[in-house]
Amino acid sequence: MTSLVLDPIGVIHSEHTDPGQTPIQPSFAQGSPGRVEVLPRFEEALDDIDGFSHLHLIYWLHRAAEVAVSMAGPSPLRVVPFLDDVPRGVFATRAPIRPNPLGMSVVRLVERRGSDLLVVDLDVLDGTPLLDIKPYVARFDIRLETRSGWMDDVSDETARRRGERRPDEG
Repeated sequence: MTSLVLDPIGVIHSEHTDPGQTPIQPSFAQGSPGRVEVLPRFEEALDDIDGFSHLHLIYWLHRAAEVAVSMAGPSPLRVVPFLDDVPRGVFATRAPIRPNPLGMSVVRLVERRGSDLLVVDLDVLDGTPLLDIKPYVARFDIRLETRSGWMDDVSDETARRRGERRPDEG
């Protein structure tokens, strides 16, 4: 295999500046606002996007190394995920420590302003390089009969507490 070169198409701006206090998924970042700044040369690619309520943001986890110590497992291919205390294979988690630190979030689109997209439910650190945007399409993206592996054993309360990562709740 050969190496890949990816060029960011923009930058994600948010209120989240501390990796240790950033919600771990959009479902734990309800109402958290942000701005997706798309580079001007890609503005035309945003045409028709305002017809979609939600978007998939694909981005580079540029500060993933800062959380590496807290997630260390017995090898780089195993991590202790935020919602558990047991090392798991990295591909069975959504941990930011991965062979290629790619992130993906589904956010709600509020408004397009030229080459900027105003969004909410954003769980992404400020300054994160944006690699791609894809529209969320319920017809293609919803799966009704699913399994969530080891995460099915995590209680809703534990998921909420650990997922929101509020400083006053530990």
